[in-house]
Amino acid sequence: MNAQQASKALKILGVLFLVHAILVSTHEGEFWPFSIYPMFSQAGNPWARAMVLDVTDLEESELWVEHVYPLRSDERVVSLRALGVDQIDYSNFVVRTTDWTESRQRALHSMIGAENLKDKKWLVTIVKGELAGEDKVIGKVVPLILLTEDEIRLKQSQLPVHP
Repeated sequence: MNAQQASKALKILGVLFLVHAILVSTHEGEFWPFSIYPMFSQAGNPWARAMVLDVTDLEESELWVEHVYPLRSDERVVSLRALGVDQIDYSNFVVRTTDWTESRQRALHSMIGAENLKDKKWLVTIVKGELAGEDKVIGKVVPLILLTEDEIRLKQSQLPVHP
């Protein structure tokens, strides 16, 4: 390879690195094929996901009690997919919201849909988990918001907000 070819190759390589840097910086640090896959890069880190439980038959005193995850029975878990709700968007909305304003509460209620809540009580929870040891996951189900057809009730305040 002569000097002219080496110079041309270095220029091409420099342009490729520049394009990559621009694409990575504008795509939150990820650009395929150099993507960061969370399943590998964040393995073992604590995690949080949202889950909806059907608590229609529970007494008021049982609603706000934290539970161990996984639950003893999956009967209470409401399938968001069956409701046409995107599970990832829903979970991100619930887990990342720190200030549950009235508009955020109404948005959550409308994501689920009042028509799906007829004669039901559903509890929006956050499941927090972490790796314990080398092969065991421990977690807890933390109640957050109670939804009925015409009521939204936060755990903290216990004050109803009407959708």
